[in-house]
Amino acid sequence: MSQRLQMLQVARLSRRTLGDAAADVATFIRSTAVAEGGFANRGGRRDLYYTSFALDALVALDALDVDDPHTLRTREWLRSFGDGGMLDFVHRCCLARAWASQPVGSLPDEMRRAIAATFAPHRAADGGWASRRSAPRGTAYGCFLAANAHADLRLDLPNPSGLADSLENLRSADGGWSNEPGQAEGSTTATAAAVATLRSLGRSVPAGIDAWFLARRHPAGGFVAAADAPIPDLLSTAVTLHALDALDAPWREWREDVLDFLDTLWTNVGAFHGSWADDEPDAEYTFYGLVALGHASV
Repeated sequence: MSQRLQMLQVARLSRRTLGDAAADVATFIRSTAVAEGGFANRGGRRDLYYTSFALDALVALDALDVDDPHTLRTREWLRSFGDGGMLDFVHRCCLARAWASQPVGSLPDEMRRAIAATFAPHRAADGGWASRRSAPRGTAYGCFLAANAHADLRLDLPNPSGLADSLENLRSADGGWSNEPGQAEGSTTATAAAVATLRSLGRSVPAGIDAWFLARRHPAGGFVAAADAPIPDLLSTAVTLHALDALDAPWREWREDVLDFLDTLWTNVGAFHGSWADDEPDAEYTFYGLVALGHASV
């Protein structure tokens, strides 16, 4: 199962806790829709990145009508990007993810392969993947995006061993992962990305990673992005819980603390803030809110 489908499976569980408020989340996501198709970023501009999260949030809530006029206009907008060759690497991966939310057959096979072919220049010299072209080394984030994009396109990832070797070179001294080699400390998101990617390749995850994540638990209930981060954030919390459950690691003795933390980020418009320092909810963090809540709902 792809990482996207795994996260969707978990996000669907959030409805156990949300109850009737799940309809408010769907209403919020729809409020970010752009009339011509797609969904807007925080600045109100149509954005592929935010569109991919908005579509998946609606899928998780069983609120995406594939025959709705706006959904049909969204598909036309996605078609306008062709193989995504004019996009940067991140947004090209978002294009693949957005297409994955649409009915099978919406994207012709030749176009699926054409989109995947545009990723080739982002294969790093060490076998990993990076956002910039012809990079000497891959990054944990780049490897995660590439693996997910190929899965979203229902295509095999070329040379998976090279990707695994690249990730091995990104281990930090404290046992986590970073996006650069030789770092003393790993970052929470890079480590979660590496764990997810290794598992998608069927590779073993080094022992002790569960303890590494648990050491980043904040007393308020969430998880921090780095060991010295002063406050927890929603992204770090969602990806940490996803990694811990994938590793069958014990964390549920703090489940109520996690739920309390998520409640502090919940808004009365049916969305989530990214952190206590963030005063504007959006589709991306709302999707991660659903993922975190899904893990804490079981």
